[in-house]
Amino acid sequence: MTAAMRHRGPDEEGFLFSELRAPGLALGIRRLSIIDLAGGHQPIWNETKDVAVVFNGELYGYRDLRERLILCGHRFATQSDTEVLVHAWEEWGEDALNELRGMFAFALLDLRERYATAPILFLARDPLGIKPLYYTQTPEGFAFASEVGALLAAGVAKKNISRDALTSYLLFGSVSEPVTLVEGVFSLPPGHRMLLHVPERRRVPRARQWWDPAISPAARDMRKPRDLASAAKKLRPMLEDALKTHLIADVPVGLFLSSGLDSGAIAALAAKAQSGIQSFTLTFPGTAYDEAKAAGVIAKRCGTHHTEVPLDGGAVVDRLNEALAALDQPTMDAVNTYFVSWAARKVGLKVALSGLGGDELFAGYSTFAYTPRLSRLIRTAWFVPTVARRWTKPLLAALAGNRGSPDSGRKAAAAWVSPDALPHPYFFTRTLFPPGTLEKIIEPRFRPSTIGPDGVTLEPTWLGWLQRAADEARKLEPIAGISWLEMRSYMASTLLRDTDSVSMAQSLEVRVPLLDTPLMEFVGALPDVARRRPGAQKALLVEAIRDLLPAEILAQRKRTFTLPWEDWLRGPLRKRLEASFADPAPALAPALRSGGLQGVWNDFLAAKTTWSRPWSLYVLNEWCRQHLAA
Repeated sequence: MTAAMRHRGPDEEGFLFSELRAPGLALGIRRLSIIDLAGGHQPIWNETKDVAVVFNGELYGYRDLRERLILCGHRFATQSDTEVLVHAWEEWGEDALNELRGMFAFALLDLRERYATAPILFLARDPLGIKPLYYTQTPEGFAFASEVGALLAAGVAKKNISRDALTSYLLFGSVSEPVTLVEGVFSLPPGHRMLLHVPERRRVPRARQWWDPAISPAARDMRKPRDLASAAKKLRPMLEDALKTHLIADVPVGLFLSSGLDSGAIAALAAKAQSGIQSFTLTFPGTAYDEAKAAGVIAKRCGTHHTEVPLDGGAVVDRLNEALAALDQPTMDAVNTYFVSWAARKVGLKVALSGLGGDELFAGYSTFAYTPRLSRLIRTAWFVPTVARRWTKPLLAALAGNRGSPDSGRKAAAAWVSPDALPHPYFFTRTLFPPGTLEKIIEPRFRPSTIGPDGVTLEPTWLGWLQRAADEARKLEPIAGISWLEMRSYMASTLLRDTDSVSMAQSLEVRVPLLDTPLMEFVGALPDVARRRPGAQKALLVEAIRDLLPAEILAQRKRTFTLPWEDWLRGPLRKRLEASFADPAPALAPALRSGGLQGVWNDFLAAKTTWSRPWSLYVLNEWCRQHLAA
């Protein structure tokens, strides 16, 4: 299993076997050395050698936490952030999670008889799911890893497609938490924990939520700002502190720099905290997608050491198989991030900062405007008979399509005809193949989660996860609700998972300062009136950093980072896609309807759909071919 994840930790490996005290248990770790290069070897034990941990991630507040634990009488043997975990567990048990600030997934072994009658293994994941943790339960026992690929390599998971997860992938372009495309393999959801008694082999452990933003310190603060100016004033030092802590490392830290506000804010704040920081931009010379000019303006203003890394269609073709092999789960988005990570390693970075999370926190996506319109459409739909909705579907699709792309019309039409197909109007805005179109490719499955008498999920499903997110969103104000849905779905299941998977494939750690826990909780707890200004995008962030960036960067409209897929699919990649669609992967073929793949490709060639649909099917097909081959 560790050999299958060597790319995640090429610097060293460690193992833990304790047959006398924890029979049948083995833990392994691959380490990417970032903090305490010489002393942070894992597993790390406490002083009495009865609590140990294997850890993936970074704890940004570990120095303060370390000092608190020393005052409580704990003795430290290293300078690493990992060691904080064993002592925090000794001091506070499961409540230690509430003291952690960072991105993490870890497994902690407690052999102390005074804590339990048998050794226990405790698993936990950070609030937003920045770091992954997958698990499976078989008759032989329980296994977990940072990648699905490690479970497949060990043979503890069979190479069968989950039809439930396949529906999720085609709906959204990635597999939604907490399922994976591999049957029987699940993700420990963001902000959840799991406790196992080591001798127990057959009982399926249950994931339990430990992080709830509704009861965070920020949510309980009765003095929270009630207007934009006050919120921005309080946000600024939190941004500065987030950047300061995210720059802590014993290796050089650089940053991704596009033309956008989020990465520009990261560059400006990082440059204030540390002089001479290295930035880089992936460029596409001679295309409308090239962001080099605007990124150069930001780099000059911030004084970063800036590098441009050019990329063209030929280079993508040459490295495409490598990029697809790096995907731990299929996703239509990750290849973009793969090439950004490749560029970061090319300029010599081991740690890079990203502006990921800015659109979700500060309402940068079109979903914040589109979701309320779909909500009104759905409310109207309930007053119109089903037959009438089906009869008017083509007209509505045409009208909505005229305002955007043909795919926008299909989303609106799906919400009109089947308003209860998804748990919230927001999810229709994120669909790739919406209900009504999905059925042309597969027979979809929409299964709710099975809930036990104690309220704990017995059998997790993606639909159950989205329903929970929708239920929480309805308790919030409109902007806060959409922000929560973005973080619980698109961000968790696509952006964060993709970023971790493809960056670690390059042995690169990506940090996301805008998702720093206290910062994220503060913004999430604000009333909508303190997060918005009519007619302005990301008004709160702009107000907080107005003095740091040029006016033209602050005023520009949202621009999505993407590669020139439209051109490449019609050019250098066309033959690849046509060959792939003519030969479905054996693991995927039984789930496909006849002609489904080819129909989507024909629609793209006829300009009846966007590049994202055939591209997502190509990635799915080739991922199954590479990862699920018998």
